[in-house]
Amino acid sequence: MTTGPLTEADRAAWEVLARGYKKFYGTPTTDEQYESTWRQLMAGTGFRALGARLNDGNGNDDGQLVGITHYFFHPFIWYGNACYLQDLFTAEAARGQGVARALIEAVANQARENNAVRLYWNTKEDNARARVLYDKLASFGGFIRYDYPL
Repeated sequence: MTTGPLTEADRAAWEVLARGYKKFYGTPTTDEQYESTWRQLMAGTGFRALGARLNDGNGNDDGQLVGITHYFFHPFIWYGNACYLQDLFTAEAARGQGVARALIEAVANQARENNAVRLYWNTKEDNARARVLYDKLASFGGFIRYDYPL
């Protein structure tokens, strides 16, 4: 498996995965929002994206995008900068093959390179399958998130 930045050639495959992510979390998203997000990711506005591709068995990247993650850096008022892993999604057919772990590790490497002092993310309490991995890689700090409607 390889991980790396998304390119313009990934647009269609990225949207399939992004739509899967938004469907999983039940967050309606318009076509315009997908387009705007893609433009931001490609423009380097501060939001970043990585993709994962499986190898063909001979160590060659087969080019098929099977996972995506979106993340960004922000000030962490007491300690410097933090990295927030906002979205992470793996194609159903590629689950259990280390895609999510590879993407998290790739974001962690980016966080280290950018001198971030924390890498963190949220997930739904009932996302049991993902939490098995997350509990191996990170620690649950006991925080509960509240969303205030604006």
